[in-house]
Amino acid sequence: MDSNKMSYNAGQAKGQAQEKAGNMMDKASNAAQSAKETMQEAGQQMMAKAQGAADAVKDATGMNK
Repeated sequence: MDSNKMSYNAGQAKGQAQEKAGNMMDKASNAAQSAKETMQEAGQQMMAKAQGAADAVKDATGMNK
């Protein structure tokens, strides 16, 4: 194999490795963003439930007037 062909193959391999690494980073970033959004939604649901519970206590004790 001549050196030009070896250099070409090495460049191809490097490019493919960089592309795979980039794809893996994109997938990791997307997974992290998805997890963040899921946690934000869970937090909002918990806050809404806590507010509902606090309102129910106020209603039951007559403090919500």
